[in-house]
Amino acid sequence: MRLHLLLLLALCGTGTTAAALSYSLRGNWSICNGNGSLELPGAVPGCVHSALFQQGLIQDSYYRFNDLNYRWISLDNWTYSKEFKIPFEISKWQKVNLILEGVDTISKILFNEVTIGETDNMFNRYEQCSFSWDWGPSFPTQGIWKDVRIEAYNICHLTDFTFSPIYDKSAQAWNLEIEATFDVVSSKPVGGQVIVAIPKLQTQQMYNLELQPGKRIVELFLNISKNITVETWWPHGHGNQTGYNMTILFELDGGLNIEKSAKVYFRTVELIEEPIKGSPGLSFYFKINGFPVFLKGSNWIPADSFQDRVTSELLRLLLQSVVDANMNTLRVWGGGIYEQDEFYELCDELGIMVWQDFMFACALYPTDQGFLDSVRAEVAYQIKRLKSHPSIIIWSGNNENEEALMMNWYHISITDRPIYIKDYVTLYVKNIRELVLAGDKSRPFITSSPTNGAETVAEGWVSQNPNSNYFGDVHFYDYISDCWNWKVFPRARFASEYGYQSWPSFSTLEKVSSTEDWSFSSKFSLHRQHHEGGNKQMLYQAGLHFKLPESTDPLRTFKDTIYLTQVMQAQCVKTETEFYRRSRSEIVDQQGHTMGALYWQLNDIWQAPSWASLEYGGKWKMLHYFAQNFFAPLLPVGFENENTFYIYGVSDLHSDYSMTLTVRVHTWSSLEPVCSCVTEHLVMKGGEAVRLYEEPVSELLRRCGNCTRESCVVSFYLSADHELLSPTNYHFLSSLKEALGLCKAQITAIISQQGDIFVFDLETSAVAPFVWLDVGSIPGRFSDNGFLMTEKTRTILFYPWEPTSKSELEQSFHVTSLTDIY
Repeated sequence: MRLHLLLLLALCGTGTTAAALSYSLRGNWSICNGNGSLELPGAVPGCVHSALFQQGLIQDSYYRFNDLNYRWISLDNWTYSKEFKIPFEISKWQKVNLILEGVDTISKILFNEVTIGETDNMFNRYEQCSFSWDWGPSFPTQGIWKDVRIEAYNICHLTDFTFSPIYDKSAQAWNLEIEATFDVVSSKPVGGQVIVAIPKLQTQQMYNLELQPGKRIVELFLNISKNITVETWWPHGHGNQTGYNMTILFELDGGLNIEKSAKVYFRTVELIEEPIKGSPGLSFYFKINGFPVFLKGSNWIPADSFQDRVTSELLRLLLQSVVDANMNTLRVWGGGIYEQDEFYELCDELGIMVWQDFMFACALYPTDQGFLDSVRAEVAYQIKRLKSHPSIIIWSGNNENEEALMMNWYHISITDRPIYIKDYVTLYVKNIRELVLAGDKSRPFITSSPTNGAETVAEGWVSQNPNSNYFGDVHFYDYISDCWNWKVFPRARFASEYGYQSWPSFSTLEKVSSTEDWSFSSKFSLHRQHHEGGNKQMLYQAGLHFKLPESTDPLRTFKDTIYLTQVMQAQCVKTETEFYRRSRSEIVDQQGHTMGALYWQLNDIWQAPSWASLEYGGKWKMLHYFAQNFFAPLLPVGFENENTFYIYGVSDLHSDYSMTLTVRVHTWSSLEPVCSCVTEHLVMKGGEAVRLYEEPVSELLRRCGNCTRESCVVSFYLSADHELLSPTNYHFLSSLKEALGLCKAQITAIISQQGDIFVFDLETSAVAPFVWLDVGSIPGRFSDNGFLMTEKTRTILFYPWEPTSKSELEQSFHVTSLTDIY
């Protein structure tokens, strides 16, 4: 790709003098292909695909097979050109820079026909997922995807500004390390003073400084009195996300004033790796502000193949859905991109902790000096850009590269392995780790994910088994074993990847397909599935516990199959996540103390089957509604072991709670419970998982009259003083394809409106599992969905994301339960 900038007039005097001037070149540019046969206008920021679409030259790139049809776009060379006038006189400025914030990716830059630069990274590693992954298409984009501007200044200019709050344990006081980088273009030293103020902390300090010509770094150390109460930043569900406004004023010689403002958050983070009684290995968990926090959440991938489509509104919608589902963590996965500033600002605001990978994934990388220089520039830039965000709690060197090397994914001969290990250590330890330790002392660093953490270090930076249950974090996928059997899951210290696939809703697929595509075996369905054997794996896993759709209507069968894959995914991830949550406080067979569950993956990059719980555009799958429950701060978890039924209570709270546990048993054929029991008052310890209830299944069935495993289902919840403290959870005593007494439920809804919220009053004629409420393409979410309905009536709320009406909802509303496909 070439960027061709033509300066028509360099002179247009303004008659004023300022510290600096900035002139944006965003907006309309001209784009042409390699041989000049195609020329069109295009927006900057943007990319070639978007420009072609906006001019009507191509369809939606995600429609049907267009990821194949439009490969020619990525295989061609493209030139971006712009003619412009600079609205100030260049000769009055000591330095004038052309700033390109993001160029995708290999380009030559010409200014008035003179080559002035080239890019091959621009701190944006070749986005691996642009070339496809098992959940996304191949769209290697080209374009100027961030801002372009001309910047002019005299004397000196503030080029970078960052800071880190540090807690001094010995002094029991907060300090702030501030780093400001200047480009001093004056031929003489520039003197002056700096005033740093945080008004709400009654803090103001003044410093004298003298800047020598050239690039200069100013380091300031701000002390905050221990007598001042500093409110800390907490993850969602653990406290407030308090921040403080800070101003920094540089008053320099020549009347030059440079002012910077920022939001400062105070928090500490520690990665605890220490021996555990009764278990070999080491713990792996995070303390935030000294409190052990179980990390609940998912893995983030780029929200679109085309970054110019990722709006502020979309980011807020997706991240709000994270906290609405009781999550507190996202892992920014190493095969995508370093996200834009607004992403991290929103995570700060919402209390979402970020596990930040550097952008290296599932590959062996070179270590020639040119590549290392590029990586060092990338890493140093990202550390400086991001380290002020309290949401980022850990840096990770790569995704799965230690495991790939040591488990020999790439069939490296045993004699060559030392060479690859040396290259691995060179890149991730001697370069990336070195830069992190030098540039950011406020959070931990691990070389990879999965990794054995401190054990990996002890073994020379690569472990014999990087996916060990006794150290660090694990990635776990198993599509063959029965996902209802919790014993197949690893009792690991931390599960940072796991999951199951499902298809997105029909209303999402309908926008990018045609009628001939609406079959599970269509060419479209096979093409859209990028995970080998994925469609068969979904049906196999669903078939273990559910009857597969057999309608004579092909469209009905397709819709029912989509629904069933979402049921399967939600139930599988529920079972696995609840296992990890209840394993936080116990050691069984020398394993346990699990302190994190981040399923793969949160969001979709296009409309296709994937592991996501949010469809492309943000619609909640059944899994996301389930996550809202299985990540609840107080949760009863039911499971069986050796024919005994257990209920554990899981708490993420900071204090103990007194409560009771209610256990009910229903037959599938009746909306009235056949038996119910309430425990005596229990004290649920804060930050623990404890056994609350156990009973042999045979005794439970005998006590409840005529129950059998196939005819009954168990539900349970925590309450205090008749107030519900947890979601109502359930346990199936048999596969639902073997359920007896389950009959087709007639479910009706009366819709009313209360302000901006819509109320759905539901009534059912029979017990209904996995009740799914759908309003098609109307954007919004329900208060609950995919639920087990064991009572005749239930009220559900709908929160629209855009203005809508009651009549639109009534026309679009459809309800499905498992009984509809049996």
